[in-house]
Amino acid sequence: MIFALFAILAIYIVNISLLIYGFFKVKKYQKKDLKPQTSFTIVVPFRNEEENLPKLLNSFSTLNYPTDLFEVILVDDNSREKFQVSHFTFHISQIDNIRVSKSPKKDAITTAMQYVKNNWVITTDADCLIPENWLLTFDNYIQENKVSMLAGAVTYECGDSFLHHFQQLDLTSLQGATIGSFGLNKGFMCNGANFAYTKSLFESLNGFTGNDKIASGDDVFLLQKAIEKFPDEVHYLKAQEAIVTTKPTESWKALFHQRVRWAAKTSSYKSSYGKFMGYVVFFGNLSFVIAFLLLLFQILNYPFFVLFAFLKFMVDFVLLSKTNQFLKNTRLKSFLLSSLFYPFFSTSVALYSLFGSYEWKDRRFMK
Repeated sequence: MIFALFAILAIYIVNISLLIYGFFKVKKYQKKDLKPQTSFTIVVPFRNEEENLPKLLNSFSTLNYPTDLFEVILVDDNSREKFQVSHFTFHISQIDNIRVSKSPKKDAITTAMQYVKNNWVITTDADCLIPENWLLTFDNYIQENKVSMLAGAVTYECGDSFLHHFQQLDLTSLQGATIGSFGLNKGFMCNGANFAYTKSLFESLNGFTGNDKIASGDDVFLLQKAIEKFPDEVHYLKAQEAIVTTKPTESWKALFHQRVRWAAKTSSYKSSYGKFMGYVVFFGNLSFVIAFLLLLFQILNYPFFVLFAFLKFMVDFVLLSKTNQFLKNTRLKSFLLSSLFYPFFSTSVALYSLFGSYEWKDRRFMK
């Protein structure tokens, strides 16, 4: 049993180390002084976001980008009350979502595509805030590279609570794995809160066809389809001036359901590497949980458990600290406590996602 646990740990360490190597292979991008040329349509699906939407729209109004080169389409997914759009200097329209599948967000983006006037589409979420050079950085990269899809980074605007610190570390690990996989030329994840692609690419991939029975995954499934057909045209934009900020959840229950929603799509990945890494992370965390239980029942000696935990925490720390430096440029908070708790949380989420339902935007979705 001890040999099996350390064998799993060895596989885990090797693969996380490869992600660390991949993270450094993706070079940071600094915007140049290029004249803006790219026309963007920003698509924002939303449901009952009357508190968050005005803040997002205000951040759009501070964009350092010509207003004639971008438009905003808000897609209302059956909100309780109609959102009243104020006057802005940029063009903004609001449409109703046309539901045709089990995935509200995929339907919202597909609905918006009928109204998109520009070739480049960039999606974000209603609870996000956008940095002023967001579009300018995307534009500069697009001008300098032959690209049809660009994935960007997302981080949290956190308070000083363990719940928030835990979520920040969890999201940091996902962002680190995302960037690392792109560095290994095996990209399989991205975040729809900061995701750009051409309308022509979306149409050539037949949009979300084939994945519309799964409620979430508007981002990763489209990414994996694009990488399968046009691998050289899908890049990661590792630029600090293009990092989108979003809000963490305010309860452990909401966090659990959010992570279950994210985990539920893993089994439907087209990317074999994505599936493999899902298993590596799951069994890496499960092995820690088993090692802890063996310690409690005095089957595993304390020094062995300490060594096991130390080796896992060290490789995790390197990926997290380097990614956090890129995302936040601050020190990691609550790392030790989060690292002890995370394997139990992650294992529970993974197992529950195989059989349980979850809540999202006041709706219940089944596996």
